[in-house]
Amino acid sequence: MHVYGIKNCNTVKKALNWLEENNIPYTFHDFKKEGVSESKLNEWERHTGWEPLVNKRGTTWRQLSPEEQTAVVDAASANRLMQAKTSVIKRPVIESPRGIILGFDEAEYQAKLK
Repeated sequence: MHVYGIKNCNTVKKALNWLEENNIPYTFHDFKKEGVSESKLNEWERHTGWEPLVNKRGTTWRQLSPEEQTAVVDAASANRLMQAKTSVIKRPVIESPRGIILGFDEAEYQAKLK
């Protein structure tokens, strides 16, 4: 299983703690250090759509100008933003055998990861 996120994100910390407490092995990919490829974003979008991947409730989104926000209208424009500002990606993104999981929801983790 692969977990994508940012180490100092509280939601990512909760997810990683849950995985460790439940003895679920994972590999961590840090967006800040390693970035994210367009092909990876496209892969996730095939499973979730592009809109759930863009965290519109986060600080990074709120710091964008209104023009930058309204320019995100499709997968291509969302990809450009997510590659330029990885902090705008909903975190964590978990690739599991049962599909892609966005964010941390303990009930969803129980159902899909155990």
